[in-house]
Amino acid sequence: EVNNTMTRYLREERFRTLPASLIYVERRLDNLRLRRGLVGMVDLEQYDYEPGSSAPIRATEGTVLSRIPPRVAVRKNAPIELPHVMLLADDPDKTVIEPLSAHTRDMTPLYDFELMEQGGHIRGWQLSQAQMTQVADALCRLADPEAFRARYHTAPDASVLLFAVGDGNHSLATAKECYQRQKKLSPPEQWASLPARYALVELNNLHDQSLEFEPIHRVVFGVEPERVVEELLSALPGAYRGEGDGHVLRFSHAGGKGAVTVPRPEAQLEVGTLQPFLDAYVKEHGGSIDYIHGADVARDLAARPGNIAFLLPAMGKEQLFPTVIRDGVLPRKTFSMGEAHDKRFYLEARKIR
Repeated sequence: EVNNTMTRYLREERFRTLPASLIYVERRLDNLRLRRGLVGMVDLEQYDYEPGSSAPIRATEGTVLSRIPPRVAVRKNAPIELPHVMLLADDPDKTVIEPLSAHTRDMTPLYDFELMEQGGHIRGWQLSQAQMTQVADALCRLADPEAFRARYHTAPDASVLLFAVGDGNHSLATAKECYQRQKKLSPPEQWASLPARYALVELNNLHDQSLEFEPIHRVVFGVEPERVVEELLSALPGAYRGEGDGHVLRFSHAGGKGAVTVPRPEAQLEVGTLQPFLDAYVKEHGGSIDYIHGADVARDLAARPGNIAFLLPAMGKEQLFPTVIRDGVLPRKTFSMGEAHDKRFYLEARKIR
């Protein structure tokens, strides 16, 4: 039914086609902050979600492979895509997207209206050819290998990470899987012209003031809280009770609260130190892990017998790219990027067949 509806919309000419375009978007969120974005397509040959990838476009969190087949079932025969993918560029000097905001008069206006469901207000403009060239030049400077290695203090042969997937990684992974399937049915000389080779995304600057990273806490159910803490102390080298230098893992349960400090952590982030231990503990001793937004909710759950909450700090924006570069991907559910009603609405589509 999804595919039939898409085909009918195309037949009824409900879409306006804008060939070879980039769209500058300003979204006034429900909290009145302004988020700037750039909607365009990326080459899926340049994207890889595998941990340790050296591709220019990489996942930030582990990809759950079981989530891909149901999405493939929808996408594989779909004539168009209406995606929800937000890519992040680490552009502290604001060279790519922000310069466009002062030149919307030189663009073609496309839409300007209120969104429903606390979505705020959205405006979009089609860039001129000169502006698209300006964006491309700025991205080339961000992708310069020497500047990249100097900035992140990486090895001389380190591959450039240009875009990190902030939201919608499973949608992008699905697009990649569908493209890989089409490659098997097409001769190599046709791969570059396959519509499925590309995917529509919104590019945002990691340093946009509207983007906030919220921590996602862990609550372990059906365990003996103090036993979890004791196992944590013995599993991590040098770990001790109390707060000190290193990764501080704060916990709360019905019997009280406390902290464990890991002085010489191997991971970049606290969640990277904690998550492998929790996975191993639950696998060996039973129990279950849930991922909770909001420290108060996590504490309330932890106050019930048999539960323990680990309250994680918010990840600084400046940590995202260095962590993905060094650790490969973040543990699943490391951070949340804004509220659900602040995410993309489906305004732009792309033919993929």
